[in-house]
Amino acid sequence: MFIDHIRIFGKAGDGGNGVVSWKREKFVPRGGPDGGDGGAGGDIVLVVDNSVDNLRAYHYDPKLIAEDGKNGAGGRKTGKSGKTVIGKVPPGTVVFRSNAVTVQEAVEFERSAEGIDLEPIADLTEVGQEFVLCKGGDPGKGNWNFKTATNRTPVEHTLGTPGEVSVFYLELRRIADAGLVGFPNAGKSTLIGKLSHAKPKVASYPFTTLQPVVGVVEFPGYRRCTIADIPGLIEGAHENRGLGHEFLRHITRCRVLLFVIDMAGSEGRDPISDLEILRREIKEYDDELARFPWKIIANKMDLEGAAENLGIFKERFPKIDIIPISAESELGLDDLRQVLDNEIGYRPDK
Repeated sequence: MFIDHIRIFGKAGDGGNGVVSWKREKFVPRGGPDGGDGGAGGDIVLVVDNSVDNLRAYHYDPKLIAEDGKNGAGGRKTGKSGKTVIGKVPPGTVVFRSNAVTVQEAVEFERSAEGIDLEPIADLTEVGQEFVLCKGGDPGKGNWNFKTATNRTPVEHTLGTPGEVSVFYLELRRIADAGLVGFPNAGKSTLIGKLSHAKPKVASYPFTTLQPVVGVVEFPGYRRCTIADIPGLIEGAHENRGLGHEFLRHITRCRVLLFVIDMAGSEGRDPISDLEILRREIKEYDDELARFPWKIIANKMDLEGAAENLGIFKERFPKIDIIPISAESELGLDDLRQVLDNEIGYRPDK
């Protein structure tokens, strides 16, 4: 099960209280104040981890709750601090804080006419990156802290402060250097399987790809790039039809968009119309996304009618880079790899 956006409840630990205590020892009259400080409340920290590729873990347990700090004790003993709770998230996770304090309140806001307010607070992109989601409460001070020359028997002490609590929304926006965009059965899954070691499901019916697939393409000189196969778009995807709207967020981080077009029209569609619809859906979803650099991959060039359609296509889009290939027969894949290497290839160690 692929989960790319989810609501979670976060509650950091409360700080422990400082206490009032007096030193009581034989032969030590008027021992004075010795109330210890409380312990700090535990933090909740999100850590970017490459071992997780989606937010599925939070589907089964959508909460992160840290321990409270313990109260202080006599003898100036400090209470034990609450343990930090670590939540692992994949690279590309955007964190939003809501205006709800409880899950029930969040649901009520979501169902109301006004909706729920979300504030972006973190964009977690680098492996190992950490973000304090909820800060633990500060510890209280024991009465020994308040002893002065004029106040030898203080009864003052402070209580620990509450830990931060809120309902958060996590949204996964996968990071890839290039995003493959196209209609169902345009050949994206076959292409990413040929270019990389990814093993997407391939079949001749719509929406074979039910979740984004990311593959690594390797080039000479230890260079590489990542490409994401986005589930097939259909007309009206920006209005939440089909699967496209649900997954278009995953190409908002790509450096280049690759429109995979069935140049043979094997599904009974017109290649020019396909591209125009895809471009329109991208623009309707996000106007800024439509301004990303883009190229056309003319797929299925081994089929009848593809060469004739390509000639018409080039006349219609003379200024756009068009790379003719056949993913199935691996025709033109070396040229495509060279283009990818020139445009977005990089050394991981640099």
